[in-house]
Amino acid sequence: MRCLIAAVLVFGPGAAAAQDPPTGEASHAIVATPDRITWGPAPPALPPGARVAVLEGNPSEAGPFTMRVNLPDRYRIPPHHHPSTEHVTVLSGTFNVGMGEKFDATAMTPLPAGTFAALSPGVRHFAEARGETILQLHGVGPWELTYVNPADDPRRRTP
Repeated sequence: MRCLIAAVLVFGPGAAAAQDPPTGEASHAIVATPDRITWGPAPPALPPGARVAVLEGNPSEAGPFTMRVNLPDRYRIPPHHHPSTEHVTVLSGTFNVGMGEKFDATAMTPLPAGTFAALSPGVRHFAEARGETILQLHGVGPWELTYVNPADDPRRRTP
């Protein structure tokens, strides 16, 4: 509350008000409390075992999106990249991330809960969860994932 009062005093009464949406866009508010989030299977681009909750938008379509990804302990994502900037916030657990075209567990950096990262389009990276890990991803869709080694792509595997 003190921050809100300070913003009004410093920037004037309009500083605390929400901005009007651009012409033609409807205003909206999304509130996603942890107990009301619905988890489902992850997209087929991710290895089996992850769960996803889409909080805003549709990651498979053009436009802004926010989703959470729940990864079990030791969950690995082989080297891959994305065509647009990937914004990641670690909400719980530890997300170990390495850069490059080959998975190398010795070259990973642990990202503990509270970490934010943004990776530019095309940056090759790989990851592994330590403990159950929940990430929040946001960006502008469509969200896509391209594996460095096509054989790592779970979409290519036959059941």
